Amino acid sequence: MSRWRKRSPRNKPLFLLSVTLLLLFALFLAFCLSSTADLLRSLLPSSSGTLDAARSTQCGFFLRGERFLWFAPHSGFSNQVSELKNAILFAAILNRTLIVPPVLDHHAVALGSCPKFRVSSPTELRTAVWDHIMELVRDRRYVSMGDIIDLSVVTSSMVRTVDFRIFASAWCGLNMEQACSGGLCCAISGIKSAVGNFDQCRSLLSGLQGNNNQCTYAVEDDCRTTVWTYLQDTDETLDSFQAGKELLKKKKFSYVRKRRSISKALGPGSKAAMSPILAFGTLFSAPYRGSESYIDIHEVPGDPRIQSLLKKMEFIPFAPEILAAGKEFALNKIKKPFLCAQLRLLDGQFKNHWKATFSTLEQKLKSLELKPNQRILSDPINIFLMTDLPSVNWTGTYLADLAKDSTYQLYTMGEKSELVTQAAKRLMASEHGIRSSVLPRNYEGSRKKKACNQVLLPDILLYIEESVCSCASLGFVGTAGSTIAENIELMRKSNTCKL
Repeated sequence: MSRWRKRSPRNKPLFLLSVTLLLLFALFLAFCLSSTADLLRSLLPSSSGTLDAARSTQCGFFLRGERFLWFAPHSGFSNQVSELKNAILFAAILNRTLIVPPVLDHHAVALGSCPKFRVSSPTELRTAVWDHIMELVRDRRYVSMGDIIDLSVVTSSMVRTVDFRIFASAWCGLNMEQACSGGLCCAISGIKSAVGNFDQCRSLLSGLQGNNNQCTYAVEDDCRTTVWTYLQDTDETLDSFQAGKELLKKKKFSYVRKRRSISKALGPGSKAAMSPILAFGTLFSAPYRGSESYIDIHEVPGDPRIQSLLKKMEFIPFAPEILAAGKEFALNKIKKPFLCAQLRLLDGQFKNHWKATFSTLEQKLKSLELKPNQRILSDPINIFLMTDLPSVNWTGTYLADLAKDSTYQLYTMGEKSELVTQAAKRLMASEHGIRSSVLPRNYEGSRKKKACNQVLLPDILLYIEESVCSCASLGFVGTAGSTIAENIELMRKSNTCKL
């Protein structure tokens, strides 16, 4: 008897049914895996359909001839501003047009820890930023960094910028009207692009294709391996901070940090210089154990232009509408000299240092009580309080004691305040991000504005609170280690509030 039995005809229907079910399951799985991308494509339709291989080397249409710089911001607003400053610096050094991103949600994208050599790769960060930006567009919560801070201070003559919405519309062919807050943005976003689609733009701008294309050079050097310098005789030398032996043994990696010249590695004559888009990961840097975590460019006496830019970037103010709202609250609500107290109590490391934070404020108030010449003796000490601890949770804290004490008069501001709402409306109507941007060549300045649906008003409470604090004539008390406190100190030093 043969080892292999002949298949019975009665098994054919069962076999066909099995194959059919298997195919249906495969189709269902493919549908599930592509549902997210399909949703975003439906929200941001390409004006040109699928980009075929023959046209994939055309890097944009309306912005052709420009050379761009892109990066992946992360963490909170202050960190994002710090990265934007570094991006402006890099764009000036490399003579590229900076793509200005929107404000990302607080910690929507996380870097990790450079000192511990545990960070997301540049490609992972760029992809996460792209996906989050598309989420902001879909939810109509898009607001440009150029809308919030006054980029004209540093970009008017030294650096060219392009708003991400214009870039995505002109270079990728995406319809960005859902990210527009005014008619100018909508008019430009309605321009038809000749090339590009959602998947292609996401892939190229994120560096998912690596550097095997003629459009993007994706920088994969990060804080584990590189400290960028400029005009220093230390190129390719070892940085002073390296991973310790215990960490190397524990994590089983072999990273070596080198100091590299950004102009030599990515400037004229390099492979990167040939690409229309230069895409970084994070551009955040901070001092750590005698070294910088990623970028060590502070003084450049050999290049007066960059030295001048560094000086201008020491402080970049908020947009005029934000500063005006802070000044209005100080003049019309508080009306008298006041102290500002910025108390960060809930976020990250700060939730474990309440005692020290409250102690600093208490000492400042005692010093004011000993100086009645700074106020009318019979009046309470006015305090503008900005804190992330809701008033319903003040019970049993030093803040509750202050609120009950007639010696002090506390002032706070809520995001639903009419002053905040009106300031947000004026801010979005101004379209600062679009107006400070490079515009597509085929856009006619005389074109009538196009009406479009309004985006949701941005939450600008924090920025207005910082502006109020810049007006505090009795002084300022900030939370140690808070980047918000550091920015308020810069605002006060720069005298942004002139009452």
